[in-house]
Amino acid sequence: MKLTVVMPVYNEIKTVDDIVAVVQAVDVEKEIVIVDDYSTDGTRDKLAEIDAANDNVRVLLHEVNRGKGAALRTGIQAAEGDVVVIQDADLEYDPQEYPRLLEPIADGRADVVYGSRFAGGECHRVLNYWHAKGNLFLTRLSNWFTGLWLTDMETCYKVFKREIIQAIDIEEDRFGFEPEITAKLAALRIRMYEVAISYEGRGYEEGKKIGAKDGFRAIWAIMKYNLAKKKHRRKYLPKLKDVISSQ
Repeated sequence: MKLTVVMPVYNEIKTVDDIVAVVQAVDVEKEIVIVDDYSTDGTRDKLAEIDAANDNVRVLLHEVNRGKGAALRTGIQAAEGDVVVIQDADLEYDPQEYPRLLEPIADGRADVVYGSRFAGGECHRVLNYWHAKGNLFLTRLSNWFTGLWLTDMETCYKVFKREIIQAIDIEEDRFGFEPEITAKLAALRIRMYEVAISYEGRGYEEGKKIGAKDGFRAIWAIMKYNLAKKKHRRKYLPKLKDVISSQ
């Protein structure tokens, strides 16, 4: 089973070398698709070096800053592996946990896996109280609309069978991707698992980019995409009837 690691990047010159090295060290067959969302801090020059030095790395460039969701849209459509995982470039998430995240899909138990920072059982840096509460509020609001029992809807670590995620149109350009994709997956009633993960969260002084504006957009996205469940089922089920394990 080949893994595609989709990595959106924006002004991460301090960490991009390290995160690629850590991903490469994981003992799974993989390709790394890095999408640079018009970095201006020298990240692009560093990515050119990484691209030249690694046969399994592809670097895709946006010519204007479009947002994380847009970068994910570009990277996901370029994926060639059997399974796709989203990896941020800021060292908050540990790629050594890929095997645990992949296990439910490899065993035939799941079509999609979320890595949860709040499921318990793994160490994590003590989080900012209000940031953690905001994440939990958005997760619970999403659960109320989707009917799922997730503990961490906003997690970066989402793992998909490639055919599933490539069949779904990603509309959100920024951080609204998380509630959007969760709503569309819930509409398909596929098998979803959560796996507890560790987390080394950054503060805003360390470069964290999500803010209050993105939180309000997430609330709007939760309502927008969940109110269109029937539309999503009509649109995506015919394309995925031979891929998803349960409807």
